[in-house]
Amino acid sequence: MRTVRKPTLDYNVVLDELSGEKAFQYISRARELASKGFDVISFGVGQPDVPTPQFLVDEGKKALDERFTGYTETEGIKELRDTVAEYLNTRYGSDVKPEEVVITIGTKGAAYLAMAAYVRPGDEIIVTDPTYPVYSELPKFLNARPVYAPLRWLGEESGFSLDVDLIHELITSKTKGIAIVNPHNPTGAVFSSKEIEEIMDLARDYNLLVIADEIYDNFLYEDADFKSFMSFPDWRDHVLYCNGFSKTFSMTGWRLGYIVARREVTKALTKLAVNTWSCPPSIAQKVGIKALKSDWSSVQEMVSLFDRRRKTICRELRQVKGFEVWCGKGAFYLFPRISKILEATGLDVETFVTNLMEKKHVVVLPGTAFPKEFGKDFIRFSYAVSEERIVEGVKRIREFIEEITLS
Repeated sequence: MRTVRKPTLDYNVVLDELSGEKAFQYISRARELASKGFDVISFGVGQPDVPTPQFLVDEGKKALDERFTGYTETEGIKELRDTVAEYLNTRYGSDVKPEEVVITIGTKGAAYLAMAAYVRPGDEIIVTDPTYPVYSELPKFLNARPVYAPLRWLGEESGFSLDVDLIHELITSKTKGIAIVNPHNPTGAVFSSKEIEEIMDLARDYNLLVIADEIYDNFLYEDADFKSFMSFPDWRDHVLYCNGFSKTFSMTGWRLGYIVARREVTKALTKLAVNTWSCPPSIAQKVGIKALKSDWSSVQEMVSLFDRRRKTICRELRQVKGFEVWCGKGAFYLFPRISKILEATGLDVETFVTNLMEKKHVVVLPGTAFPKEFGKDFIRFSYAVSEERIVEGVKRIREFIEEITLS
């Protein structure tokens, strides 16, 4: 008798090709270890450990008390779109109209709308290597192809930079656009104004999209040279701009983001959104308005806190033999190079990370969680951890390295 594949098993095979977001796998194991009584220190999760400010929680409670719990407009309530436009215009001189803003389910929702609306089978999207996984995986789901442009590693003093010449070489007749996360996850880099201008020049010269994710645009340190894609006068011709509230206001679980595009496009994006999630969370939208209209003192305090932590973790890791550490200029990540340790022990980076977690209960992410090849010699730290725990965590890492290199 002929074997027939059960219909529930006949899902789209492209799903098997998606790498997912490995961070959640390690976080799940860390929680399992913690539930067994182990003292786990996690540098894995990419969210602020500072709770959502109380005044924003109170605004959410107010929305609940007022029973603002039904569907809203798919594109988001007008007051929030007005407020987002005002924020971008004040900060970047963008001249955004409220009708050019669509509120989304987190910044991932914005990325989904950008990709799903434009990317066709056979298209190519140029992404950095490493990159935040959604920008390499969504093209695969849409039967397109991510094309990887490795960053330049310039060492402990200069860190990472875009290889704009390589990006230029990778452009073909199939190239639909370039996806840029700036400030950068996972490296903590802030790509320079010159690099951003050169990417925009390529978009103009080759008639390409730029999918710009600037979710970390308020986490800038020292003399970071940050230029927003929204600051270009002709942004409407090339830019699909993605941002949100998760990081700046410590609102990851509220699932609130937005995409900005020219008004002719947002009508189409709204049709896609209504057939995907109906509307953004009603309560979160009210909180988003309050957040953007606040005095931002809580944001400034959090960024200052993270800057202190950045300096602490950089100082501590630079004392660990075999680590090459650049301190970063943005976001809240470090991406140290550990190739010397891997060579000395014969471990690959994923085995190193797994053994560190199991033996010392310290969670970091392998650079390979941010595909494709570049990260094989790197690990990612999120310093959304207290300074005391940073010091203790690095102490355990030092002990672990001494054990595996002397064994």
